Amino acid sequence: MFLSVFDLFKIGIGPSSSHTMGPMTAAARFLDEILGGDWPRPAGAKVDRVGASLHGSLAYTGVGHGSDRAVVLGLTGLTPVTVDPDTSDAIVEQIGRDKHVSPPGHPSYRFDPAVDLVLDKKTPLLGHANGMAFYAYDGGDRLLLKRIYYSIGGGFVVSEEELQRMKAKSATPAAGKRVPYPFANAVDMLAMASRSGLSIAEMKRANEETQMPRADLDAGLDAVWDAMSRCIDRGLSQDGIMPGGLKVRRRARQLHDKLQEQWSQNRPNPLLANDWLSIYAMAVNEENAAGGRVVTAPTNGAAGTLPAVLRYWLHFHVEADKDSIRDFLLTAAAVGGIIKTNASISGAEVGCQGEVGSASAMAAAGLCAVMGGTPEQVENAAEIALEHHLGMTCDPVGGLVQVPCIERNALGAVKAVTAASLAIKGDGKHFVPLDAAIETMRQTGMDMSEKYKETSLGGLAVNVVEC
Repeated sequence: MFLSVFDLFKIGIGPSSSHTMGPMTAAARFLDEILGGDWPRPAGAKVDRVGASLHGSLAYTGVGHGSDRAVVLGLTGLTPVTVDPDTSDAIVEQIGRDKHVSPPGHPSYRFDPAVDLVLDKKTPLLGHANGMAFYAYDGGDRLLLKRIYYSIGGGFVVSEEELQRMKAKSATPAAGKRVPYPFANAVDMLAMASRSGLSIAEMKRANEETQMPRADLDAGLDAVWDAMSRCIDRGLSQDGIMPGGLKVRRRARQLHDKLQEQWSQNRPNPLLANDWLSIYAMAVNEENAAGGRVVTAPTNGAAGTLPAVLRYWLHFHVEADKDSIRDFLLTAAAVGGIIKTNASISGAEVGCQGEVGSASAMAAAGLCAVMGGTPEQVENAAEIALEHHLGMTCDPVGGLVQVPCIERNALGAVKAVTAASLAIKGDGKHFVPLDAAIETMRQTGMDMSEKYKETSLGGLAVNVVEC
């Protein structure tokens, strides 16, 4: 099944694509179901009250990831694209006082977040670790409608029925027209590149242009990079304590100022490129932790790795231009689509190897491509980056996307550049295929204890407190 570049790169808000953007999107879907869904409506019954329950990982780390706020905002009719991060707190506070939501096109519904929004840690929903249920009641509190949704990573949301169909067909939720290069794995991708003589970016572009005109595709790619770049710049301009209670201080601005000083004084710094990479990545993930505007790449928790590598490309390579940015994003999306199709990009499903590991592989592929790498070298770069994230757990301290997530993105960016550099110096031949690394990630995720999958029940999430 076809995954668009814009399925991997979604513009939204932090701190989590699975825990913030997913629940907000699910709430909006539920509102649509209330009005136009195919469900039996008792004669004369009208929806008067709505509610929701979060389960599994969403329950364990929902408050730290803003899942509760996301549901409230979604039930007002807002989406990750339309919500303004600067006004969201005021909206949530207002709903808490009014105990009603009034989404556009709907009557006002009773909804008291303190009562009608439940974080249920005792009742997992069996389809996926990120499960949630929404309810609609009449004036006598009779249940009229219940819908279950799953947030499966990267802002993707599927219903219970859609998830069952996906599992039955071993497919992703995205569908579209037939495409000229329908590669579902790296072996097919390389074979198609060899037969066609096209680069991975050119094949991905040809696929995308079956869905939209070239001008729209380029405008969309430019908008994605603009949002990423603005996020870096805003992160570099902010300081202070990030929300959530851990009292973690922003560091990107201070480190950026020091680097700028060294740059202006021409001080020798053998680690200069690594320092810039780290600062760019940290700037994005500090913005994400604060609930700012970010782009899934492929998730919010891993949103800083790819933009950092792309900004590094523009900073240190004189040949960088707008077309190379587009090729970078197209190549990265091609690799990200293969990973999502054959494994997962959800930390709640396979741990952080599926988030930062996938992001690093995507960034390595994109950088290798714009540096002139062949399809075989690009595949090698992605494999190197992913291989050296295998087994990484997701263990956010306090359920917040701060420790160790912010620095992990920085190190993921460094690994991506290193992987691209190693790959482009070779001939594309290597021992471990990318498909094998992806399958290993999937199997490792299946074997991984649930306490290491975004539940904050193991790893640093418990040991930092004890230390």
